[in-house]
Amino acid sequence: MKEKLQRFMWGRYGIDRLNRFLLAGAFLFMILSMTGVGFFYAVATVVMVYAYFRIFSRNIDKRASENQWYLKQEMKVRGFFLKKKKELSQRKEYRIYKCPHCGQKIRVPRGKGKIAVSCRKCGTEFVRKS
Repeated sequence: MKEKLQRFMWGRYGIDRLNRFLLAGAFLFMILSMTGVGFFYAVATVVMVYAYFRIFSRNIDKRASENQWYLKQEMKVRGFFLKKKKELSQRKEYRIYKCPHCGQKIRVPRGKGKIAVSCRKCGTEFVRKS
């Protein structure tokens, strides 16, 4: 029996990060459907069917390109939150100002008094209290 199942899966795409995300989303919508709203159940069913379609698909190139697109989007979101986390951790030691001319963010150490800051991008000089 196990051998038949293995032979059935030969040449199939399998599970990747996008499928894990889809199945987790389907599980979440199933939980939400317990509130009595039938819409969530329908969405969970559609997402789960699509995830299983991707798992059993033989068009590996197409599924791999879908996964690469998902990974790019995921890295954009992760990068945004990592950037915010880094900015929050530096708030104790630095003040972050924006250049009034070009909008470039400039990091200035705290506690130095009134200082003249020059933008590395456009060269504009402005005075700020740190």
